[in-house]
Amino acid sequence: MATIRLMHAKLHRVRVTDAKRDYVGSITIDQELLEKVGILPLEEVEIVNISNGNRWSTYALPGEAGTGCVCPNGGGALLCQPGDILIIFSYEWCDRTDILRTGHTARVIVADEQNRCKEFFHQTLTPYENKILFDPSQALTVKSDSESASFDLKNCFEHSIGSPKQ
Repeated sequence: MATIRLMHAKLHRVRVTDAKRDYVGSITIDQELLEKVGILPLEEVEIVNISNGNRWSTYALPGEAGTGCVCPNGGGALLCQPGDILIIFSYEWCDRTDILRTGHTARVIVADEQNRCKEFFHQTLTPYENKILFDPSQALTVKSDSESASFDLKNCFEHSIGSPKQ
């Protein structure tokens, strides 16, 4: 049985509300945000600070619901400051054969400036005619120097199921 790690939850563009160095580690996140994307208390999360490029992993703790709190604790507090923008995501181990047979869904929140849910969507892998279709559930905007174009990626990403051709 081959296992693979797939993203199952993502909090995109949440803002640091506080940073507590003198704490025993973790990151405290508004409980409503955790529940909406399915991150459990004590679950390992990966964090990318897009304000300064720092990356780290820790575990999630639920904060007061509805407050929008996002507070790195311990060593993670040294990697950011209030106002920094983070991407927080979590993976799960999956059986590759099961994914190719039944698919996979990840839940994503894009936050507003107060860490409220601005957008919520699913990103899915769907088996279809010996392929896996990736649906990011949103349009991608590609900008060039002179223009901007939008593309619907729904049917653009596919991966053949089965052994590679030789």
